[in-house]
Amino acid sequence: MVTGDAGPARSAGDTNLLILAHASSCAGYTYAGAFTRAVEHLDEVMNLYDDERHRHLARLEDPKAVAGIFGSISTWVLGYPDRALLLEMAKDIHARRRCHPFGLWVALTSGAHWFDDRCSPDELRKRAEEGERLGRENSLPLPVRLTPIGYGRASVREGNVVEGIALLKAGIADWEAAKGKVGNPIWKSFLAEAMALTSDFDNALCLLDEAIVQIERPGWEERLFYAEALRLKGWVLSLACDLEGAERNFLTSLTWARRQQAKMWELRTSTNLARLWQSQGRRQEAYELLAPVYDWFTEGFDTKDLREAKVLLAELR
Repeated sequence: MVTGDAGPARSAGDTNLLILAHASSCAGYTYAGAFTRAVEHLDEVMNLYDDERHRHLARLEDPKAVAGIFGSISTWVLGYPDRALLLEMAKDIHARRRCHPFGLWVALTSGAHWFDDRCSPDELRKRAEEGERLGRENSLPLPVRLTPIGYGRASVREGNVVEGIALLKAGIADWEAAKGKVGNPIWKSFLAEAMALTSDFDNALCLLDEAIVQIERPGWEERLFYAEALRLKGWVLSLACDLEGAERNFLTSLTWARRQQAKMWELRTSTNLARLWQSQGRRQEAYELLAPVYDWFTEGFDTKDLREAKVLLAELR
């Protein structure tokens, strides 16, 4: 995977090219796991873009919407879920104003809501339904191919795990049949998490290993989900009673989350590892791990991640 840079466009002195370059860089750096760089490029797009003067750029995907999608994800991962939610809402509004079918589908089905539990299963399903409708009405094959992934996520979140697994498998198979690669570590990790909920630990671990291999592949390095895939592997191993393997993966996940300044990933992994240590009687270590991560946050206290961390800290005290 190659990340972009706006340097050549800046040298050309063309604002249109510069906006496109910053939007592309925002997307590339998000997938690469360079979240602070991605947000820098988001800010550049927002500073340069004029809704009227640059509306012609929305031939396929509007660069402001693209920056909003990936900027919201990076902002969320960096530990600012409330700011990410505002970016999420703004890019949806902007994409609707542009009324470009493909661009609107991307905006509706991509963004921080992938990970933020405040997006309810009903909302996930509505986004998938509208995306599917846009695809069918405008003869766009990609939205139709990927729709089952959105439905699958909604079903799993609703508790219909077996149905969700079937939908996620169908969406991933269609994406791979179309030679799709980007995003596979995320989709496979979602599927693995669902499989683990049915105690299918072996297949869940196989999927997570596939995701991690793709992430680590030289020249690809799609590290947006690296820390989270490692955390999920640790979580599945803990369910399968391999506590040593679970701790090893949690610690590797923490290393990557800290390297990327990915506070939301760090919080999730710290919560999982603290629970593991709590079960082993290592309460003080667990508290000292989780407390400073939780105390770093200044927003998003209504999210599931922060609420669970708060409850665990109360137990550990």
